Amino acid sequence: MRELQKNTLDVIRIQKTKYKGHDLVDVRVYVEDKNGEKIPTRKGITFKVDLLDEVISALEEIKEGVV
Repeated sequence: MRELQKNTLDVIRIQKTKYKGHDLVDVRVYVEDKNGEKIPTRKGITFKVDLLDEVISALEEIKEGVV
């Protein structure tokens, strides 16, 4: 699991998960609740690990200004 600070209140959590036997990547925004625990929001995306190379490639293209 990896966390990136989005702003002073929110983090983006990137992690591998499993659901119904499928390996998934979940990229989701987490916020801190009133007890100080990080809880997931609906803001995010989950996709099969099989797509990870394509997602990384697309992000690299965007970073380089190709897209």
